[in-house]
Amino acid sequence: MGARSSAEANRSTWILIAVRAGYAYNWFTIGPALPAIGVSFAIGPAEWGVLVASFLVGAGAMQVPAGLWARRRGSRAVSLYGAALLGIASILCALAPSFAVLLALRVVAGVGAGLFFSPAIGLVSSLHSEGRRGLAVGGFSSAFSAGAALGIFTSALVVAGIGWQWDLASGGIGLLVLTGCAALFIPRSAGAPPPRPLPAERVPRSLRIPTLWAIGFAFIGLEGAAFATSQFVVPYGTLTQGWTAAVAGAVGIAFVLPSVVGGPYGGTVAERRSNHRTQFVVATGAAALVLFALPWSGLAGAVAIGIVFSFCYGVIYAVMYIVPLYMPDVPREEVPIAIGLFNSIQLAGGAVIASVFGWILAATSYAFAWPALAVMMVAPLAVLLAIPPIRRSSRRAARADGAGPPAAAAPARPAARVP
Repeated sequence: MGARSSAEANRSTWILIAVRAGYAYNWFTIGPALPAIGVSFAIGPAEWGVLVASFLVGAGAMQVPAGLWARRRGSRAVSLYGAALLGIASILCALAPSFAVLLALRVVAGVGAGLFFSPAIGLVSSLHSEGRRGLAVGGFSSAFSAGAALGIFTSALVVAGIGWQWDLASGGIGLLVLTGCAALFIPRSAGAPPPRPLPAERVPRSLRIPTLWAIGFAFIGLEGAAFATSQFVVPYGTLTQGWTAAVAGAVGIAFVLPSVVGGPYGGTVAERRSNHRTQFVVATGAAALVLFALPWSGLAGAVAIGIVFSFCYGVIYAVMYIVPLYMPDVPREEVPIAIGLFNSIQLAGGAVIASVFGWILAATSYAFAWPALAVMMVAPLAVLLAIPPIRRSSRRAARADGAGPPAAAAPARPAARVP
């Protein structure tokens, strides 16, 4: 990669990181608004859980189709169309005249999120050579947490000050501005579809790899818990702990922002170490353990729990997103499909977990709901036991499959395992 192309790749990566942060902001504006939305539409915690889950339903449904479209249309086009749809739907959510309409529009917003994510991962990874993708993908992954933290804290203040409608609309407007910048400054050649026709396969190869399916099912609990904690922690603080909106928003930041560090750390470890199953289990177990203790912690304890929880899931997601890049059975053009497959499973399962959390909360209290959520995090990890270790091919073999950089780019290194 020459100096000019390296600078262009870095610039494009930073722009995508900014869009990723704006995209994440629009995931989490709804959480601090839940009590106010409840007042507007006369709904309670059970319906809050359904509203939170509706976004995951839309996002999960589009993960695999997004990867398929990116394979044909190019990852740049599909990811930017998705970000634009999410921004428009967020603005329309602010105008919803009823809870049913709001619910439907949050599904549409989730569809936009699904179109953006896995193609954007493929776009980021295509900008960098092997050995450099871990930091770029980890940074891109962690930008989600930066945007989520900003969304939670800012939304808590905006909702308290001028209402939930302005909260949702402002997030959508900001994302549209960032998406426009990406369309202007990311070269059209980046993430372009392959110049030669792709082999005609009825079912893409990535959809037939058991490891990817297992990763999806193993982390449905993590997905549901990560989303539920970030959406419900502000109402938990303001309604049951007596915290102000600003304090509750600050605690919400603790539950998402430290994964900004966890993501690059996890991405780097995933490229250098082969024990991915152990990394998954240890990080998930630590996150679940601290979440279990949340009802018995004070303000300082809640902040500490949030930091550990967020760092751990940042590590987990970064490792997940690196794994398909180094699986010899996954063609390079199918990386978005591979990531989309396990994301789809996780988001669909996470929607169920978030809904169940809402129903548990409505029937009992946060004192029971938080520990129940921790248990739901670790139970699905048993799926990982059914997967035999799969050895990654050497870089020479990966290059033969068309998945790696040219032969002179880097020397071969020993094989590693994916979980």
